[in-house]
Amino acid sequence: MRQLYPKETVYIVGEAKSPQNNPITKQYHTFFVGFVIDETNNRIVDVDCTSILGLTKRFIQDLFIGEVFWDSETIIQSIEKRYLGSSQKALIVAYKNAKKKYRQALDE
Repeated sequence: MRQLYPKETVYIVGEAKSPQNNPITKQYHTFFVGFVIDETNNRIVDVDCTSILGLTKRFIQDLFIGEVFWDSETIIQSIEKRYLGSSQKALIVAYKNAKKKYRQALDE
């Protein structure tokens, strides 16, 4: 069986509420962002999210892939500057939630 991601990667999911008028809320109820992180350098290898449009998913991938997962300042500034969708705040909260979950897992 072919392994898609190296053994040095981990998967973590962050979640947040999106605005009530957002189609994501109507379809999924919650906004989820999943991250594949390379533990050797903390870079984001892959990302996926609950979205209605494929373009949204690809744009979010463009924002995150290759970034250092712990570099909140750079990532959040990029989201605030470039992602002007109605779920911008939810994206930031989901990212922060994923960071918190990953930190807890590392501390165990």
